[in-house]
Amino acid sequence: MNDFNNDADYKCNHMPNIGEMAPEFGANSTNGYINFPHDYRGKWVVFFSHPGDFTPVCTTEFMTFQSMYDEFRALNTELLGLSVDSNASHIAWIQAIQNDVVFSGWKNMEIMFPIIADNTGMVAHKYGMIHDASGNTDTIRAVFIIDPRGIVRTILYYPKAVGRNITEIKRVLIALQTSDAFRVATPAEWIPGDDVIVPAPNTVADARARVRAKTTGGRNWFLMFKHISPEMILDKITHQKYITGEKKRSRRKN
Repeated sequence: MNDFNNDADYKCNHMPNIGEMAPEFGANSTNGYINFPHDYRGKWVVFFSHPGDFTPVCTTEFMTFQSMYDEFRALNTELLGLSVDSNASHIAWIQAIQNDVVFSGWKNMEIMFPIIADNTGMVAHKYGMIHDASGNTDTIRAVFIIDPRGIVRTILYYPKAVGRNITEIKRVLIALQTSDAFRVATPAEWIPGDDVIVPAPNTVADARARVRAKTTGGRNWFLMFKHISPEMILDKITHQKYITGEKKRSRRKN
């Protein structure tokens, strides 16, 4: 177990950057002790903070995360929550959600994923989850998507008054997994089933060859697309079928 009592730097409020290793920590949670990221090696993690237990927006977020818990796990992804509340507070809140709360047609909902008890704010400071300008020591709504190697791949911040779009977090996760699996990029507004972007040529000769081959589909030589079906993505990243049924968003008209 790491000893953080002598870690004089943990209050630097430094946020890890995309591409860096996720900061290590050990902490108690509602599902037992967690040694992070070691306990999650080989899995993706959506690690998110919330301002406090027994708060309305946080309650709706946690219930939405739980409603999609199996969908995330089918994508080899674990959910991990955090606030500066105690474990006892977390447990009482989870019980209240299960026994007393109805939201979006859900009731009697049991929160299955762990919530870290970060009473000292040690973990929150390591991840830059506390913004002093907000006037208190509550964690803001931060989201870190961390890959199976323990590397931070996405960072999202939301103000306290705005609930997160959990479907968008899942979309970003699938886009990252698709990019890794097929060595492609995803364009704006991408959802599974849309065309993906092929990496741009690295040399003038490659660019000219692409133009001569007329493989750009009428687009510029540096912007080339190809199709990867949701089924192909699923076959590569999961054995479950949680993304094929997602509705296609209506496109904005020019």
